Amino acid sequence: MSATPARRDPFKPAKRVAGQKQDVWSIVNEAAAASPIQPIVNMGQGFFGYNPPQFVLDAAKAALDRVECNQYSPTKGRPRLKQALADAYSPFFGRTLNSETEITITTGANEGMLSAFMAFIEEGDEVIVFEPFFDQYISNIEMPGGKVIYVPMHPPKDGAVKSTSAAEWTIDMKELEAAITPKTRMIVLNTPHNPIGKVFSKEELQAIGDLCVKNNIIILSDEVYDRLYYVPFTRIATLSPEIAKLTLTVGSGGKNFYATGWRVGWLIGPEHMIKYVSAAHTRICYSSVSPLQEATAVAFEEAEKHNFWNESKDEMHGKMNEFNKIWDELGLPYSDPEGGYFVLVNMSKVQLPDDYEFPPHVAERPRDFKLSWFLIKEVGVAAIPPTEFFTPGNAHIVEDWLRFAVCKNDDVLETAQERLRALKKYIK
Repeated sequence: MSATPARRDPFKPAKRVAGQKQDVWSIVNEAAAASPIQPIVNMGQGFFGYNPPQFVLDAAKAALDRVECNQYSPTKGRPRLKQALADAYSPFFGRTLNSETEITITTGANEGMLSAFMAFIEEGDEVIVFEPFFDQYISNIEMPGGKVIYVPMHPPKDGAVKSTSAAEWTIDMKELEAAITPKTRMIVLNTPHNPIGKVFSKEELQAIGDLCVKNNIIILSDEVYDRLYYVPFTRIATLSPEIAKLTLTVGSGGKNFYATGWRVGWLIGPEHMIKYVSAAHTRICYSSVSPLQEATAVAFEEAEKHNFWNESKDEMHGKMNEFNKIWDELGLPYSDPEGGYFVLVNMSKVQLPDDYEFPPHVAERPRDFKLSWFLIKEVGVAAIPPTEFFTPGNAHIVEDWLRFAVCKNDDVLETAQERLRALKKYIK
């Protein structure tokens, strides 16, 4: 008799989720919760420290009173929101967007990007991602069997000794071209960029777009911070009809209206791509939250009346400039953002005590994790170590930097500044 084969362990996880290290968010948030300095000033994760404006909140409350807003939305999104987006974005695209065929609503921008990868990436397809990258890109690409090809962005040569512009983080176009193979299916772009705060110039976008047209590569342009730019901002899909034909543009109601928990995102692109993104989205979660879609539609319809876009941009830029005065005071160089609400600060001058004890899961990580841990425990300010957004081979590029989110109330930013002055005795 042949032996009965051993049954597989039913609780053995799939490779796509097995063997992952503890992620940066849980490390920082758990450390923050356990810090002896309370309440902690959490400038780590990029959630807002304040509510959406009243007209947006009122729209959400009103939507809950409507029967149809508490039931399933169409899988491609509520018609009112798609039309509001078409009306809002058509001027930027220089043509009238078709709300039915060129826009699809997703459960946050992240699920929208997963839907794009699921729609076009198959086993063995390659996707080019620039380092540093938003960490969710990687798992989203690998889920359908894609292979990530990394192209690093190069920091300012003197970023460790003086403050520089986020524009000085650059892509070597020859390196990008060398990374393209016959298997390259897609390039992921992020502008304004998280965590750098770089707004890609029109010339940089044109060079990237030209390579994609030449090699017939899809562009997934993550533009979730598209209302928070402090220098001229170009949308890559607007550069030419040839580039537009290859481009999916990602947006976020959560980022636009200070409501990251709403999970309302969208993709804009040509019909021949959007229909497949919509098909993948339908299979992933069928449809997205109905009342908050309706509220986001009203928010777009009324934003101009409240001068919301200009005020929100001016307010965030003001927070950024005011908060960054602490780095000038401490003599710590930073990368001055061109957009978004993150700032990267170089901490190479901060000398950690030789005998300071770090837990094993921090001690084994690059220096920026130790800096983050030290600030949480000894200063009472949480920031994100950006090596998490790099491959191990390129982590050295940012091992002396930390990322701070300034989308907080002014009193919180002032408290952070006061606490950060405690670093003076560690700065050499």
